[in-house]
Amino acid sequence: MGSLITYLDAIKARDPAARSRWEVLLYPGVWALAFHRVAHALYDARLFLLARIVNHSGRFLTAIDIHPGAKIGRNFFIDHGFVVIGETAIIGDDVTIYQCVTLGGTDPANGIPGKRHPTIADGVIIGSGAQVLGPITVGQRARIGANAVVTREVPEGATMVGIPARPTLVEANTYAKKFMPYGTPCSQRYDPETQKLEILRCEVEALRARLDALTGDAEPASRTIQG
Repeated sequence: MGSLITYLDAIKARDPAARSRWEVLLYPGVWALAFHRVAHALYDARLFLLARIVNHSGRFLTAIDIHPGAKIGRNFFIDHGFVVIGETAIIGDDVTIYQCVTLGGTDPANGIPGKRHPTIADGVIIGSGAQVLGPITVGQRARIGANAVVTREVPEGATMVGIPARPTLVEANTYAKKFMPYGTPCSQRYDPETQKLEILRCEVEALRARLDALTGDAEPASRTIQG
């Protein structure tokens, strides 16, 4: 009972809309995780058909599909539904996922043998509509912006946005907050257009450096864009 209360309190602390434990207990993400705990135990016991029956029952009731083989840590919170989590996904502690997120797989021949889905480290926040694909690792406390498509390793503490996802700038005092609802902050200073221009500037600098190296250009590779 104590662990359930701790879990409900952990969700309540991350959801500004939650007003009581009883309200949190009705969340589809809570029920989906409960179904998964049963399905995963059956999966570990190699009772695969029973595990699938429990899995499909949970998906029907919650609109959340967690494969029985997925490994999930403590205080996992799915806010709303329509989330898909693959068989070989590994999720750490205190991870938050918003609606319509997929932790999907890729061709097994292109990744680690037997590992097709991502590993999500502790404290990660994944925004709504994001797709995290393949046997990659998302580092601790990383944040994935809404609708981002992540196909490469994400460093610890990074904030990823875009298609394909790339790191973006976040104010240090904002990042240092214990929890940031909805994944990535928005402000006038760090608006998306400014972030895109900064990423483009870095790419141009990298291309110029490569061109200088190939042509033997005597000018330094660190030329900057004017204006």
